[in-house]
Amino acid sequence: MTSSTASGPTPPPRPAPRRPLRRLTARERDEAHRVASPLELFFDLCFVVAIAQAGVQLVHSVAGGHAGEGILNYAMIFFAIWWAWMNFTWFASAYDNDDALYRVVTLEQIAGVLVLAAGVSQAFENHDFLLVWLGYVIMRFGMIAQWLRVARSTEGAERTMALRYAGGVLLCQAGWLGLLILPESGRPWVFLVMAIVELCVPVYAEKDFTTSWHPHHISERYGLFTIIVLGETIAAATVAVKSGVDEQDALGELLPIAAGGLLIVFSAWWIYFVVPIHGHLRSNSQAFLWGYGHYLIFASAAAIGAGLEVAVEQAVGKAHISTLAASAAVTLPTALYLLTVWVLHSRHFKVGIAQQIVLPTAALLVILCTFLGDWAVLAAGIVSALAVAVGVALTAGMVVRERARTV
Repeated sequence: MTSSTASGPTPPPRPAPRRPLRRLTARERDEAHRVASPLELFFDLCFVVAIAQAGVQLVHSVAGGHAGEGILNYAMIFFAIWWAWMNFTWFASAYDNDDALYRVVTLEQIAGVLVLAAGVSQAFENHDFLLVWLGYVIMRFGMIAQWLRVARSTEGAERTMALRYAGGVLLCQAGWLGLLILPESGRPWVFLVMAIVELCVPVYAEKDFTTSWHPHHISERYGLFTIIVLGETIAAATVAVKSGVDEQDALGELLPIAAGGLLIVFSAWWIYFVVPIHGHLRSNSQAFLWGYGHYLIFASAAAIGAGLEVAVEQAVGKAHISTLAASAAVTLPTALYLLTVWVLHSRHFKVGIAQQIVLPTAALLVILCTFLGDWAVLAAGIVSALAVAVGVALTAGMVVRERARTV
């Protein structure tokens, strides 16, 4: 037997001290070389599914002669897609610490995006928003957890701001229950009211403390999402053209649409990325207007792809609508895109009336192309390309004149 010592029995070993959760504190706004992370790129790519579903449903509605209802449903569904992306993007710009917990919560939000995408067709066809709402519940569970983690890691005005975000997101999610329990006739009004409330949450939450979003990072994130939307537009148009050629052998009818569509998408990319917008984003008031306005840029860019599909279906006899209606499905979102990019982006970097009027004039001419029958899409593409060419020429001329003055 072993006898005990005079000091008594040996005490059990102390458990290792619990390591506190890594703090989720703000990143610096002037941080150098801040770029999108692989997780952010993965998050963006998962939205392609939802955008594609919304585009398919818009095509069915317009091609079936229900353009008004289709556009309304598309506007509502695209707001849900865009706002989910916005919530994560601005949070990540300020608080992405890329630890394990942050990654897990973000992946959980991605699962919510996929549930939302699965519910797009039901929302369009039957006005059944259950899956869309459930997708938002999943995403917002993660978003609320992230904001509460910020509140736990900070104090003072920043902690108050984080709690306002968490509370606002929770209350808004409860408000969206109206889409499930109210009569169908009242749901568009519920959507309008709740969309306005959603837009007010960031303004209220940050009225006393501004999150440290990074201008270059935010502009890059928006640019990458624009590329994703334009890529989905090209993919949708390509599938439509291939289907028309394979099933109808209508290459002659489809070539003008395909060529015009490519010119529109190429011009849309050029026009968006020709200016370094991050230098313009200096305050919340500028950033909120710019960020919220991108709803129209993203929605119109995606709608161009849907319009090209409608034009293809009408050209091969699958869509029983007029040529004018099919042309408008392409020209109207193209004009909206050109005008919105000018308002939010380009006008801040244009010098002189000649440069300022290029995009508004191009938007007007694209609308007039609607009345050119079978050549409407090609004409709209040529106008868009000419807008790019004129803009480049005017900029080059200004550079030459500046150099001449300094010599």
